[in-house]
Amino acid sequence: MAEAEAASRRARQRPVLSALAAALLFGAGVPLAKLLGTRVEAVPLAALLYLGSGIGLLAVQGVAAAVGRGKREAGIARADLPWLALATLAGGVAAPIVLMVSLRHTPAATASLLLNFEGAATAVLAAVLFREHLGGRTWLAVLCVTVGGIVLSWNLPGRLGYAPAALGVVAACVLWGLDNNLSRSISGKNPVTLAAVKGLVAGGLSLVLMLMLRQRLPDVQAGMLALVLGFFTYGTSIALFVRAMRGLGAARTGALFATAPFIGAALSLVVFREAPGVKFLLALPVMVAGAALLLGEHHSHPHRHERLEHEHRHRHDDGHHLHVHGVGEQATVAEHAHRHVHEPTEHEHAHTPDVHHRHGHGSVGGSHPT
Repeated sequence: MAEAEAASRRARQRPVLSALAAALLFGAGVPLAKLLGTRVEAVPLAALLYLGSGIGLLAVQGVAAAVGRGKREAGIARADLPWLALATLAGGVAAPIVLMVSLRHTPAATASLLLNFEGAATAVLAAVLFREHLGGRTWLAVLCVTVGGIVLSWNLPGRLGYAPAALGVVAACVLWGLDNNLSRSISGKNPVTLAAVKGLVAGGLSLVLMLMLRQRLPDVQAGMLALVLGFFTYGTSIALFVRAMRGLGAARTGALFATAPFIGAALSLVVFREAPGVKFLLALPVMVAGAALLLGEHHSHPHRHERLEHEHRHRHDDGHHLHVHGVGEQATVAEHAHRHVHEPTEHEHAHTPDVHHRHGHGSVGGSHPT
């Protein structure tokens, strides 16, 4: 029993670390992209960052397949394609277009504040449309991280004001929140593949926009630096974000990822040797409080698992994968992926809205969506 509980605790910690690593990489990209921004225009830079993420992840996937490590993740099935297409259209196509159009008619200071609502939009959509359970502790964590982001991006000398186009910035946040939730529905599949598709689509869109604006690609050195930066801060970050969602759900992963601007600001203090300002010092305890609320969450109650058949990366020592491998297949505790069946069961243990615990919260939990 102690070993099973220890394995379960490690399984709950891994997605948290993935979400924080995703935030760290994405946040680190902000000051580094700022350095590149002196040599590359905004739209070509966005195109190269996204293309670097997609191309780099495809290369990683190719290497993994060549060395026989591809079977550790489940491949994209035909049933997953509508989810992937909708997520890519929402977050990789519609959201950037809506944001770009809106920014032309929205005060910069107002836009900076409104962009902090992606995490909140993710949480609301997760609870309302996708029936993800969010307790009071999680809502408070989302509020803290959102408020911390607003404090951090508050531009006192900037011009705040309402413009109808400002609703477009909010709409872009909602579309990214929708992207997160749609991606959560297929987060059990290979996160590298999912992130690569998003990167290539978003990069292709930015490339088309660049040509329409008659802007040019930078010199070879700056272009290569942008591609490499995109692979780490966009591609690897998105892949880690998707993997975190399979263990935490969309709302909690989104809240942890929303600390990225704070991480970016902290790294900017080092890169540009700036003294921490009042905004940074005010945002620090609020952000830390939000992350601590999520890290200290303990959700346990009797719940029921209905029969479920699916495919995803898993281990045999986590208390939920007790199936037996067929003749000639190796039964191992190492992580691997194959289609398997969960028989009906009812038990109680600490859990998050992972791929096995997306049940309702009635008298005895609920059943998994099919």
